[in-house]
Amino acid sequence: MALTSSGIGSGLDIDSLVTQLVAAEGSAPSFRLNKREAVYQSDLSAIGQLKSALSEFQTSLESLSSVDKLQPRSSSSSDTSIFTASADQTASAGSYEIEVLTLAQPAKVRSNSFTDSDTEIIGTGTLDISLGTSTFQIAVDSSNNTLEGIRDAINNAPDNSGVSASIINVDGGPQLVLDSSTNGSANTITIVAIDDDGADGFDLARLDTVNLTVAQPAQDATFYLDNQLVTKESNSFSDVITGVTIDLKKEAVGTPETLTIELDSGAIEAKVKRFAATYNALTDTLKQLSSYDPETKIAGPLQGDALLRGVQSSVRNILGDSIDGLKYGNITELGITTDEAGHFQVDTTRLAEVMAEDFTAVSELFASDNGLVSKLDKTLDAYLSSTGSIPSRETSLKGSISDVADDRAVLGKRLEAIESRLRSKFSAMDLLLGQLQNTSTYLAQQFENLPGVVRK
Repeated sequence: MALTSSGIGSGLDIDSLVTQLVAAEGSAPSFRLNKREAVYQSDLSAIGQLKSALSEFQTSLESLSSVDKLQPRSSSSSDTSIFTASADQTASAGSYEIEVLTLAQPAKVRSNSFTDSDTEIIGTGTLDISLGTSTFQIAVDSSNNTLEGIRDAINNAPDNSGVSASIINVDGGPQLVLDSSTNGSANTITIVAIDDDGADGFDLARLDTVNLTVAQPAQDATFYLDNQLVTKESNSFSDVITGVTIDLKKEAVGTPETLTIELDSGAIEAKVKRFAATYNALTDTLKQLSSYDPETKIAGPLQGDALLRGVQSSVRNILGDSIDGLKYGNITELGITTDEAGHFQVDTTRLAEVMAEDFTAVSELFASDNGLVSKLDKTLDAYLSSTGSIPSRETSLKGSISDVADDRAVLGKRLEAIESRLRSKFSAMDLLLGQLQNTSTYLAQQFENLPGVVRK
């Protein structure tokens, strides 16, 4: 650290004096800069709260954005271990008796046992393997004429139509097993084996269909629907009852179970309540940001802000307007009213009455092309999109904060210059005072040494 001698000549604490003078010079502008930055930071935080509240409200509208979501059907099975079902908005309410006779299953065939080794040499030639009406061919030669080789050739065939080969080892010896990937009685597995040399003793024909055992027959699903027989290749299907997907789980001959399809008004009520709750949360945030307490004279960070007023006005106008051409064209007609606090209240009795009279009323009001969700989405996008009002405001505030940082840097350089100038002046003064002090001391000494000077 460099040694300094400031104040030696004058006896003054020049370092402290300069520091205080520089601090006094920078105090007012620093205060103004800090105050400006605090305002910008407060506004930026408040805009962030507004953005978050609007984003959450917009996200909540997703559950009300389509007819499918607002015309739900509930489906139930009297025994889900036998069958389950789901229904979309095209399904009609009703009940059906279902008796599951058979489940659809894939074909499985196996060869007879070979020797105790799956590397036993088998004849050469071709295997034409069919799954239903689809056939692919395997060439068997000296490179693959073992159970292992044939298994791998089947599984790796590029035109394999859905047959999987494996080898099982049982007491009698290894067997080749073929499984179908597709259910249904039409999807049987057959093999036509053509041996190149039937007299060589290796006999590829041992894999011909006539020599295979059916381990599991290809089978359709069959069931009675209200005492009417239905046959399907799959255990899951959606073309028997309009809008209903049925999944068969277990055979239950002689035990009919009930499938019930109902209009799910409870699900719609829950969606409407969630909508009201998220709107109320948005309302509370807007109130807090724009509030003013006359007693404390403390204002919310966006009190009187034009952007916030615009959001409030836009959302309220959309939710307060009626949509032409609808029997229930306004939320109040569905039982959604506003209390003194500006919160939505849902009259569930009224909502249930509307849905009982017209189950599509809620979906038409919220999810139609010109419905509330479409209008709200467009309006909110104007505020929230990358080019919207709120991101633009955020960018502007961040720029202002950056400007404050630049101004603070400029002030710092100015204060450095002032400090340098003051130190230079005080150092010169200190030097001059030191010289004057030395001169004074010298003169005093000379006067004392003059002849005739009387010394006391």
